[in-house]
Amino acid sequence: MEALKNNDHFIHFESGLEPLRDILAAKKYSKVFVFADSTTAEVCLPVFRDFLPELEDFDIIETDAGEENKNIDFCIGIWKTLLDFEADRKCLMINLGGGVITDMGGFVASTYKRGIDFINIPTTLLSQVDASVGGKTGIDIDNIKNMVGTFALPQAVFIENSFLATLPEREMLSGFAEMIKHGLIADAAYYQELKNSDYRQISAQAIYHSVKIKNEVVLTDPFEKGLRKILNFGHTIGHAVEGYALVNDKKPLTHGEAIAIGMVCEAYLSAKYCNLSSAELDEIAAYILSLYPKYHIKPASFDDLMVLMQSDKKNEDGFILFSLLDQIGKCVFNCKATKEDIFNSLTYYNSL
Repeated sequence: MEALKNNDHFIHFESGLEPLRDILAAKKYSKVFVFADSTTAEVCLPVFRDFLPELEDFDIIETDAGEENKNIDFCIGIWKTLLDFEADRKCLMINLGGGVITDMGGFVASTYKRGIDFINIPTTLLSQVDASVGGKTGIDIDNIKNMVGTFALPQAVFIENSFLATLPEREMLSGFAEMIKHGLIADAAYYQELKNSDYRQISAQAIYHSVKIKNEVVLTDPFEKGLRKILNFGHTIGHAVEGYALVNDKKPLTHGEAIAIGMVCEAYLSAKYCNLSSAELDEIAAYILSLYPKYHIKPASFDDLMVLMQSDKKNEDGFILFSLLDQIGKCVFNCKATKEDIFNSLTYYNSL
């Protein structure tokens, strides 16, 4: 599969990490670090070693798994570890893991000594089609997602289906939500293809197409001043629900489960404020609910969710801004919605 170019780096697919050998040979890094969480260190690091058996001289930096650990305290620990290892500005960090690892690892690398090189090797479907691509890094503040971060491009991204064999079904479904989103905002035919596919057996070609959609949007608007905002469809409400559940639920939602809720709610707003038809709304809601477990959004939490939405990075001049569907396959951005209609969208989801 042909690599995709994003400014000065490439996104490689099913390459067996062969181009990584060339990067390491050309750059002659002073030190190489592999950043992983406790799960990926156990199940994905052996796969990584099998791809590059000759790479023996690297140090592993391991952190606890989970979104709740994507915060400044853990970053401080990683920076201190790099200092302990005497890492200079000519070292490399390889982020091996899911979205938490690529988000946090990219942030740590882009800020350590004002920036060291990093490479993303996403090992979950979610990180392959979303977090590792696009040059965004970030950490959470309290339960507000990605509130602190940088725009920083990796030296390369490597997407290998081999890592997906390590994933539980729930994590595959989480990543599939972002693929559904890509179809809904930019490619109606691709959305229909996904509807006819099995998320448990995603093809490399489908992943490639999803990444290509995101990459084309990012290349047009790398710093999210305009078009790139369409990638946030489902995320204004979805991030709020995800953040609330992380603090208040015994079993927090995955990112994909929360974005699935957000897409249903924001499809409701799309029918209210844009040209999405009632038939398309019904189709989107029925399809998403056929895949993702129903979650009850407590009416008593609506005001708390509004507070979280008001902290969303896309907001301007005190208004909560949404990216909404004009139709399946076409998205518009900077859409305002009233508090009443936002609450109505949550009630609509609960009614399904």
